[in-house]
Amino acid sequence: MPHGEPSLGDRINAAAAPAECRIWSADADVALSDLGRGSSLGGRLDALRGCSVLVRTTTQLAAALALIELDGVARRLVLCPPGLAVEHLPGIMATAAVDAVVSDRAAPDALESEAGRFVTCGPTITPDPAARERRGCETEWILLTSGTTGAPKLVSHSISSLAGAIERSKSPGEPVVWSTFYDIRRYGGLQILLRAILGGASLVLSGSHEAPGDFLVRAGAHGITHISGTPSHWRRALMSPSARSLTPRYVRLSGEIADQAILDNLRAFYPGAQVAHAFASTEAGVAFEVRDGLAGFPAALVDQPHAAVQLRVESGSLRIRSSRTASRYLGDRAGALKDDDGFVDTGDMVERRGDRYHFVGRKGGIINVGGLKVHPEEVEAVINRHPGVRMSLVKARKSPITGAVVVADVVPTQAPGGDTSGAPGLLQRNILEACRHALPAHKVPVAIRLVSGLEVAASGKLVRGHA
Repeated sequence: MPHGEPSLGDRINAAAAPAECRIWSADADVALSDLGRGSSLGGRLDALRGCSVLVRTTTQLAAALALIELDGVARRLVLCPPGLAVEHLPGIMATAAVDAVVSDRAAPDALESEAGRFVTCGPTITPDPAARERRGCETEWILLTSGTTGAPKLVSHSISSLAGAIERSKSPGEPVVWSTFYDIRRYGGLQILLRAILGGASLVLSGSHEAPGDFLVRAGAHGITHISGTPSHWRRALMSPSARSLTPRYVRLSGEIADQAILDNLRAFYPGAQVAHAFASTEAGVAFEVRDGLAGFPAALVDQPHAAVQLRVESGSLRIRSSRTASRYLGDRAGALKDDDGFVDTGDMVERRGDRYHFVGRKGGIINVGGLKVHPEEVEAVINRHPGVRMSLVKARKSPITGAVVVADVVPTQAPGGDTSGAPGLLQRNILEACRHALPAHKVPVAIRLVSGLEVAASGKLVRGHA
């Protein structure tokens, strides 16, 4: 790749990972130092040269090795995340002009057979000194958006845009072991994979059939120091006794609004850790990280024309322009990814309060109560502040009078007990009182239901819908 950007394999070689750095999965592990000297594709790398490759594996480790090896070889890499509905695959393969599939399964299924080429990968690295010398193209990385309904959009990145937010360590320090609740085939998880392998750190990956508590224990046993996930990931983790298995130095949240309650809870639970929250999306890339322990972000970050990452707020929506943003959507029907000035409209709504902007919700997630707007996340932030609440989900219920009303499902810090179908219990009354004190009347839930858990999508975000 003489006239282009270094490939991922080249970057790993340049980073000179220490010999003890490894990627661990639930049932296998690989030394980072082996990645630049061998192949996980059984000598079939040349068969994939110049192809548009769908990476569709059952394990994260197999996907990680294939991606590292194919960057600079394949024309295009399409990352197939877990939980993707099979009915979306034909459209994705057609849009991305997929002509090859990499999988850790022994044989292709009917859809994969249509691609023409099928190459098996695995967690074993076979020595192949020439593998890293046969690179010759700049690879387009295609990631899928993480919406819970409808067909995902295909978002185009380069390895440079994906790695743009990763700082290189200039001096040796304490060993770093990363882990994440995200899957590395989604943007948030891919960021952590890149941070680890380009920073010379080890990485602990979760297993697809591994219980959350078992993953936490295993991550703790490997001595993880840095770990990331969505606020929903963290709220669920703190419900598990296995969360005590971790002693991190750095805890990172992204993907959803990090309200003050979850930031405070994590700081109290892991007093030795730096708790930070970042804003990133598949389209906009990594925009910023906040390390002051407060929800929201400083208003001073907005309207800085010479900043590496430029932020703008238009009609309450956060827009971002930087070298980290994706270049386009794939497919004629997807629409434009950027506006005429090169900004990505994130669809995340913010509100300025003093010298700080606070996230209030998604542009498309508003509940209309008699013509008045309600962002579910704004109500959840109030509910989650109650010490008896672990997490909550606010949604709309149809109303013949106002069109919709606000209701909430709440996971208490202790298991709900007794019959809550009749008169509200003490916790429900306290939550409603807190909402009435902090919110306008139309935003106050008309009903609070205590539940034992909430559904979280494969992306780590709460599954939202109508009551």
